[in-house]
Amino acid sequence: MELYEVVGGEPVFRQLVDRFYDGVAMDPVLRPLYPEDLVGARDRLALFLIQYWGGPSTYSDNRGHPRLRMRHAEWVIGERERDAWLGHMRAAVESLDINDQARAAIWDHVSRAAETLLNAPTGQP
Repeated sequence: MELYEVVGGEPVFRQLVDRFYDGVAMDPVLRPLYPEDLVGARDRLALFLIQYWGGPSTYSDNRGHPRLRMRHAEWVIGERERDAWLGHMRAAVESLDINDQARAAIWDHVSRAAETLLNAPTGQP
């Protein structure tokens, strides 16, 4: 059984993303990196995570290959941005009513993905 089904499907991933973006919306480091309206960003992240964890392929059907590094290349992402992003994502993951194994799997994936998006030298804003 895919993790998507184990955790409860789309509603759980939407909840994760909503809780994450509730934090981003108030974050002075991250908020300037996002468009004024976060609806599209919320939807894209939810669809990406849903597909990654075994749900419908709506993300790729609509947007093609995720190409995470390419899609984030226009923003400076240093340790400060990564740490802020991970802080909100950690809180969102921890808030979910899912088993520990699923929580660990999701956290492992998002934390590794965050590392791959670093594009600013250490110590740079």
